[in-house]
Order: sequence, then C-alpha cells, then structure tokens
Amino acid sequence: MSTSLADTRSAEWYRRALEVLPGGVNSPVRAMRAIGRSPIFIDRGEGAELIDVDGNRFLDYVCSWGPLIHGHAHPQVLDAVAAAAAKGTSFGAPTPAEVELAVEVTRRIEGVDMLRMTSSGTEATMTAVRLARAVTGRERILKFAGAYHGHLDGLLAEAGSGLATQALPASPGVPASAAAGTVVIPWNDPEALIAATDGHELAAILAEPLPANMGLVLPQEGFLELLRERADTCGALLVLDEVISGFRVSRGGAQELTGVRGDLTIMGKVLGGGLPAAAVGGRSELMRLLAPAGDVYQAGTLSGNPLAVAAGLATLALLDEPAYLRLSSITEQLASGLREAAGGYPVQVASVPGLLTVFFSDRPIADFDDARACDLVAYAAWCRELHSRGVYIPPSQFEAWFPSLAHTPEHLERTIVAAAASFAGLP
Repeated sequence: MSTSLADTRSAEWYRRALEVLPGGVNSPVRAMRAIGRSPIFIDRGEGAELIDVDGNRFLDYVCSWGPLIHGHAHPQVLDAVAAAAAKGTSFGAPTPAEVELAVEVTRRIEGVDMLRMTSSGTEATMTAVRLARAVTGRERILKFAGAYHGHLDGLLAEAGSGLATQALPASPGVPASAAAGTVVIPWNDPEALIAATDGHELAAILAEPLPANMGLVLPQEGFLELLRERADTCGALLVLDEVISGFRVSRGGAQELTGVRGDLTIMGKVLGGGLPAAAVGGRSELMRLLAPAGDVYQAGTLSGNPLAVAAGLATLALLDEPAYLRLSSITEQLASGLREAAGGYPVQVASVPGLLTVFFSDRPIADFDDARACDLVAYAAWCRELHSRGVYIPPSQFEAWFPSLAHTPEHLERTIVAAAASFAGLP
C-alpha cells in the first residue's frame, strides 16, 4: 500500500468532501495536514482494525480518539445499541437506562454522587465552568498550556490537540473578553501554580490529571496533590477533565490511579461507547445547583440519548478488573516494544494503561513547550511510513495512541515490526 492516495477512492471522496465540508473534514486533525498527506476515508471497523474505502486494512491505535476501548463493532455493544434503537432513537424525556448509567458512574468514581449528561466533552466543560463560577461567585479559570478542554471560547488559549496540530495560538472569533477570563500557566510548574493561585481569585483550576492533548505528558511527582492543595487554599473548585482518561486508565479513571480527587469531573469518550455522550459529575451539593434542582441553567435535546446510554452501559459492563489488567499489559508490551524498535533513534515513549505517546525528542517531555520542541518533521515521516505498513496511528505528534482490548499479541508484534522498519527508513 502506498502512502500516496492519488487515484484512490479516498482521494475521490476527499475531492468531493472539499466541496461541501470546510477542509474536507468535520474535525481538523482528520485532514492529516500535519503529516503531509490527505485523509484516509474509512468504510468500516472490525475489532482492532480499520478498513478504508479502498479495502486497505490498518491496525488501529486511534480507536475513534478513545471511546472504543473494546475495539470496533464489539458484538455486545452493537446488540445493546440495536435493542435500544428498536424502541426508538430519541424521546426528549427521561429513560430508565440513563438512571442506570448514572448509578454505574457513581459506583466507579469516588466523589461523583450525581451527574448531568451532555452530548460532547465541550458541552460538559461549559457546564462545569458555569457551575464553578456560580458556586464561587468568581469568573477566572486557570488552565494549563497544551491542555484541550473542548472548543469553548475562553479555553482555546494555548490549547493542545487540534490547535497544536494546526499551530494556532488561539482561534479567530474568540472575543478578547472571553480569553481574559482564563489564566494559562505551564504544566508541571509548581512555582507558576503557586503564583497564579496567590495572585488571582479563581473560580476553578481546570486540568487533565493525565494530559493527553499535547501527547501524553505525565504529572511529575506531587504536582496533582499540589493542584488539590492550591484549589482548597484559594477557594477554587478543582475540575478534573477525564474525557480521555475516564474509565480508560482504570475502573475509576485517573482519580483512582493517582488518588487525587476533583470537586467536579468531566467525562466522555468511553462513557458513550463510541456514540456521542459526555457528562459532568460531582458532589450532590454542587450538582443540585443545576436546573431544575437549582438556578444554574443547562440543557440539551439529545442529552442522555438512549442509543448512547445503551452503548455506554454495555461498554462499562465489559470493563471489569481483569479487563483493566489486560489493557495495562497490552499497553506496556506496546510501549516497551516501541522503545526497542526505535533502535537508538531519539524518542521518548510515555505510557499509562490504555494511553501512550511516542515523542520525537532526546529528552523527557514535561510540558507543552517540550512537546512543541519535538521533531515534528520526523514524526510526520514516521507516521506516513507506519500508515504505509498498515498501522494507523494519530496523524499528529500532539495526540495520544489508544491501545484497546481488541489488540492481540500478534497485533502488537506486527506493530513493533512495522515501527522498527519505519524508524530504519528515517534519515
């Protein structure tokens, strides 16, 4: 399979898409511009594999950017969605299943007594920020450079994920007044955190406990504990964005893994099992401020959609302790194999269960500046080489890989062999 998509069905679909979709895609990273190629159009997914419209098969480590922890088209998830769809696709009214999903979440995440469902992580973040401002009577939010919390106006300053890939410091159309309400400091910088929390009246400290939108950049020892302490000291809510890490890195997400709890938790991706679903959760006294129990308004026509709830329930039902142990083993085997495959090429492989990033750098990555200093040209070339060998990895240095429970030892071996050949082909 060639890395060129000229004269392929993907290329034809891309030409058609450019006429009706801005940039030919519905989310910027899918355009693959950061790695110097045009997008691959997908026909279907099967387990750990994607099959494109030309019939090419890829071992998939994107997995829809995280939701598909069991791989593509898992029979139990499909059966649950089909059974729900047979009853109707949307009601705009409460259903028993959304109560069941909320109960399951409260069983898994300590400190989440109640939750409000939304259709996207961006909506959940909007709700969390509004709630924090209402609780504290303050406006300013502290976030970390390189963290992406959805495309909320005030949070696009120095964001990672697609904005990092596009090399945009912010977005046109974001009012200066919206950006002014956000304080941005480096990740893993205790001095900056102390200074920011001493110098500002903050409504919330908003953080990914395991940041994965500048690539996976792990918190340094004691930094998450300092977040908790500084939030308590300055009277801000600690809002932990677990859209990516929630239910992926452990049964109770990053908060269970690290032992540091937030006041509010943002969830998504795995929660919806591949369908649009997200939520914000927290202690009852905070969550009861949301309408109609309280005065903080939030609403959504498709919130708690029965198909998404069914997919989420089926996905979580399969995630028992043996599943997490297996996912941890899969991730560690893959990370170790990639380090060995590099053969001395200067890369850093960061990993936690269910997440990893291969950084093209000769030193460990501690923050967004370190991530931006990586060799993006080399990463792009390596990514193209892997695609050409049937391994589908994120088309951006600033995104994480998502190993799944569908990845077998044979899949991992094929990936490592392909990675080694791709490293060997780099200048």
